[in-house]
Amino acid sequence: MIVSLSTNGTAMTEPAHVSGLQDHLGYWLRYVSNQVSHAFSLKLAARDVTVAEWVMLRELYDQDAMVPSALADRLGMTRGAISKLVDRLAAKALLTGVPGTKDRRYQDLALTSGGRALVPELSGLADRNDAEFFGHLEPADRAAIHRLMVDIVRRSGLRTMPVD
Repeated sequence: MIVSLSTNGTAMTEPAHVSGLQDHLGYWLRYVSNQVSHAFSLKLAARDVTVAEWVMLRELYDQDAMVPSALADRLGMTRGAISKLVDRLAAKALLTGVPGTKDRRYQDLALTSGGRALVPELSGLADRNDAEFFGHLEPADRAAIHRLMVDIVRRSGLRTMPVD
């Protein structure tokens, strides 16, 4: 704050500087992120999959099976959110429960053959979406942006995966 005297001798405070929206990196990150995410969600919707469902499918793709609590921890989601996603993906015959390897009272989550076949297709959509928005960048610039974003995530201790 800057304190100045008015013409009648009373003190007035004025903000030193009021930054504009476009002065912030966060503004530009959100601007780009919203567009990239929206375009990707439309591509997924054409395959009847949401972004959150895609994230879960992709996480399970590299696993034989996983307990829901471990998946929730890995994705930074609540167990309730995981349960809702499991129900939706099971209804689409993309995910199934298999008897647990350690405790047969509990079910591990696993992709069905249809779910396993769908993931590479959806991954291709993600690749194309990235190319549409970032393909014009030089490889070194893309690598720098990637490195900086990963650094921000690590330094900030961010754990929740972006699913919306």
